[in-house]
Amino acid sequence: MSGALVPELSVCDLTQSLRFYRDLLGFRLRYARPEEGFAYLEREGAEIMLDQIGLGRDFDAALRAGDRPFGRGVNLQIRTASVAPLLSALADAGLPLHLPPEYRWYRRDRMETGNRQFIVSDPDGYLLRFYEDLGERPL
Repeated sequence: MSGALVPELSVCDLTQSLRFYRDLLGFRLRYARPEEGFAYLEREGAEIMLDQIGLGRDFDAALRAGDRPFGRGVNLQIRTASVAPLLSALADAGLPLHLPPEYRWYRRDRMETGNRQFIVSDPDGYLLRFYEDLGERPL
């Protein structure tokens, strides 16, 4: 594990979340504790932990499935070499996008940095913003 910041997401159904993250989006299972409903995943250097509510230790004992969507107000930006395979996999699975693919340039001092990006919601409502780097250009 090398991540200086690794989000741990509370999920309602670890099996369903693993189908989404691992089987559909291509995250690799680094390790798991099934008896605790826990999995540690990685994709192109991005790391994330999943923890099923009601198994093992819950950090928010008041969180329930009825509280979905989880993570309101937050989207997790995840760099990928290309968004095209992810968009294809999501379309093949019939999953809607929260934000359709777009090219977006963001000012940083006297330069702009570009992303091709989209946002998808995971089974519990967490927003995932996948992007590929388009490089920089002057303002």
